[in-house]
Amino acid sequence: MTMQMTQHDTGPQAPSSEGRQVPTHAGQQARPMTGLVTKQLPRLALIIAAVSVLFPFLALFSAALQPETNLSPGLEWPSDPHWENFATAWTTAGFGSLLKSSAVIALGVVPLALAMATLAGYGLATMQLKAKGPLFALLMLGMALPYEAIVIPLYYDLGSVGLLGTYWAVILPLIGLFMPFGVFWMRTHFESLPRELTEAASVDGAGSWRTLTRVLLPTAGPALTTLGILYFMWAWNQFLLALVLIQDPAMRTAPSGLGKFVQQFGKNIPLLSAGTIIVITPIVLLYLFFQRHFIKGILQGAVK
Repeated sequence: MTMQMTQHDTGPQAPSSEGRQVPTHAGQQARPMTGLVTKQLPRLALIIAAVSVLFPFLALFSAALQPETNLSPGLEWPSDPHWENFATAWTTAGFGSLLKSSAVIALGVVPLALAMATLAGYGLATMQLKAKGPLFALLMLGMALPYEAIVIPLYYDLGSVGLLGTYWAVILPLIGLFMPFGVFWMRTHFESLPRELTEAASVDGAGSWRTLTRVLLPTAGPALTTLGILYFMWAWNQFLLALVLIQDPAMRTAPSGLGKFVQQFGKNIPLLSAGTIIVITPIVLLYLFFQRHFIKGILQGAVK
């Protein structure tokens, strides 16, 4: 009892009778508090991030259910939700044909872009090429190329070959524009795989194509899924190329149609909110369906 009182009275870093430093009462209380703060801080950050993401969606959904006469909906949930705003926006803007055009362009871009990015990334990661370094550097320069710089040349080039006003006028340029990031993404994935995989396949007599399709591609599921979702979102949200290279308004993408819808109903906030939700719903559903694969692919890329 006498020894305990002595340690308490001496304060922090009081030596014991054997000359060792013994924990003080204040230090024993500070450590659990520090651990509790360290443990709860990530949860608090996640809650803040989740609220910052969900709050705009809830505000947009609330505004879409307000009466059309309410020009300043605010954040108040309507007592009488006007679900007919979605039907009005759908028919007025012609979102049926616009969503179909977006789907055609996205489904045309994603498979071709994935296949080309996979082949190019595989070649740059595993094959001995003399111009591999300059070729990869040239591809990376494409990531800095803005859309605005190529719209006018594309307009005249595609017009000269008769593709202007067709879906291919948007699909082909988007595949080329998506290549730099896709090649970089897939090259990084293939380079991260153990070299013993390709060496063992070579010893077994497998050629380059067999090594890619039977050995390496089965490991590339998360990387391909993440890249495919990104390609789909970028193609679906295409605005400028669809607006310039396709003259028929019914063949344009949903975001470009939404731009025209904004010009017609710029002051009708409930109708604009309903149209915006219609345009983004396919992207949200796609992300929710593939969210585990998407996060897994992003985490693999971050670790690499």
